[in-house]
Amino acid sequence: MELRKYIREIPDFPRPGILFRDVTPLLKNAVAFQHVIDGLTKHYTDHTIDVVIGIEARGFLFAAPLALSLGKPFIPVRKKGKLPFETHIVKYAMEYGDDGVELHTDAIAHGQRVRIVDDLLATGGTLAAGIKLVETIGGQVVGLAVLIELTDLRGRDHLSGYDVFSLVQY
Repeated sequence: MELRKYIREIPDFPRPGILFRDVTPLLKNAVAFQHVIDGLTKHYTDHTIDVVIGIEARGFLFAAPLALSLGKPFIPVRKKGKLPFETHIVKYAMEYGDDGVELHTDAIAHGQRVRIVDDLLATGGTLAAGIKLVETIGGQVVGLAVLIELTDLRGRDHLSGYDVFSLVQY
């Protein structure tokens, strides 16, 4: 299935010079959405993982159904100030600003094998922050999965040493 036809391009969003990849057309097409989850599931069926982490907000859309498909727990990584319990926080730079993400301190047991999922890999800042969170509390990152990878931004280069899987590349 050609997933690109379900990903809308929005120029100059959220600010001038950014070409936003909108996945809402893909989400509203059940066949395309199922194809994404099936593709992620197939890729990870033979991998040993303990938990699936999704990065807020669009990473949740793919991580939660992947976790269910694999029969694994889903753990959310949220934007700063959104989790009610004790957290670890990591600040990072994005292609259009700075942000921070956090994870509950008890979300992952020491040594658990973690797959981190997000919707898009651009510069790698968000996924690198997710890696740092997981490793800070003793988890082991065994791979990174995204729907979309913007190859010209070379985010993969900032994630060397980690298995990165993407379904669509631009």
